[in-house]
Amino acid sequence: MNEKYSRKPYAKKSFGQNFLVDPNQIRKIIEALDPQTDETIIEIGAGRGALTEQILDSGANVFAIEFEREMVHVLQKRFGNLKNFQLIPQDALQTDFSDLINPNSEIRNPKSTKLVANLPYNISTAILQKLIEQREVFSEMILMFQREVVERIIAKAGNKERGFLSVLTEAYLQTEKLFDVPPKAFRPSPKVWSAVMRLITFECDEILSNNKDLFREIVSAGFAQKRKTILNNLKNAPSDLKTKIGGAESLLSKTQIEPSRRAETLTLEEWLQILRVSVDPNL
Repeated sequence: MNEKYSRKPYAKKSFGQNFLVDPNQIRKIIEALDPQTDETIIEIGAGRGALTEQILDSGANVFAIEFEREMVHVLQKRFGNLKNFQLIPQDALQTDFSDLINPNSEIRNPKSTKLVANLPYNISTAILQKLIEQREVFSEMILMFQREVVERIIAKAGNKERGFLSVLTEAYLQTEKLFDVPPKAFRPSPKVWSAVMRLITFECDEILSNNKDLFREIVSAGFAQKRKTILNNLKNAPSDLKTKIGGAESLLSKTQIEPSRRAETLTLEEWLQILRVSVDPNL
C-alpha cells in the first residue's frame, strides 16, 4: 500500500476541514435528511465518509463531491465498489449540479434529490449562493454552517444580523434552523459552534424570477455599507445599476420607503417593491 495512504488522513487547515466524529450528531443529521431507497443524495465535502456510509446504508443513491485528493482516495477505497455510490472528485464551487441531475444521468429518481453538506467555514457563504442559483435541482437541503452564519441567514427584518445573504436566501428558500453542534463534535475541534439547518425550495415571486440579477444588484448595493441609510447606499451604487433603477430619492418615494432607514430594516416585500418600481417606473 502507498505509505501516504496507509495512515488515517488528517484534516487540513488549507481546506477548512473539521471532520464530524460525534455519532449522536451524525445520527441527528441523517434523521433530518431522512434518506429513502432510490432517492438521490448529493453530499458536498464527503471527507472520510461519516455521513456517506449511513446514507448509502439507506439504499439512496449518493453522489459524493470531494475536492481534496487524499479524501478522494479514502472514499473510493471505502465505497467505490457500491452500485449506489458515485464519486465526483471536484470543487463544489465549480460543480454544475444541474449536470448531475439530467435525463441521461444514472440517477433513478431525479425528482427526489436532496443535498447534505458539512461545509468548510471558509467557503460556506459562496457555496450557499451557488446553491441558491441552482436551487431547482433539489427538493431540500440539509446544511451545516458556522452558527453565526446560520443566524445571519435566518435573520428577519430589524435584526442587526440581517444582510445581503439573509434577503437573498429568504427570497428563494424556506429556512429552518434545526440544532446546534458543539466544537467537541469535530476533529480537530474548531473554536466556534456550528449549526444545522434545513432549506426548502419554493416558487418565488414572478418579478423575482424574471429579474434575479437586478434583484441581487439592488440588495447588494443596499447593504454596501450597513451603517449608512438605504438612500445613501443606493445613491452610491455602481453607475450601471443607477442607470437601471433611476434616482434613489424618486425610487424610494414611489415605494413609500423612508429614506433614513437602514437596509437591515427592510422586509422582503419592500425589497421586491423596489425591484418592481425599478423594472416599471410607472407603477
